[in-house]
Amino acid sequence: MFQIDPMSRLPVYEQIIEQVERFILTNVLTPGSQIPSVRSVSLTNSVNPRTILKAYNELDSRGLIQAVPGKGYFVCMDACDRLREKGRAKMKDLSALVTELAMSGITKEEICACIEAVFADTAQSAASSQEGDPS
Repeated sequence: MFQIDPMSRLPVYEQIIEQVERFILTNVLTPGSQIPSVRSVSLTNSVNPRTILKAYNELDSRGLIQAVPGKGYFVCMDACDRLREKGRAKMKDLSALVTELAMSGITKEEICACIEAVFADTAQSAASSQEGDPS
């Protein structure tokens, strides 16, 4: 399920967090579904179980997953809503960036084309994620 890049500048636990968030937003992981166990992720990706546990604990503290003793970790019912709200909170940053781009001479058309390309790539990634097996 997880694609860990050992050459990435992003720590492994953050790669796991980002991937779980993306899987939740693209419905690869649905509310109430179980996520892979620490042990299985550790074995399949050759990652220290403490690293995976660190990622899972962070996801738990963000209210995206919850631990069920003796059963594993499950996606919270409102995880997608929490992530969407987090995304909406970044609109101020986008506004500031667009202002900076406009002031540096980037046209509205160029900015809109970039945004359209991002949405097209995101839709394509979501479709291919749903086609594949998340395990």
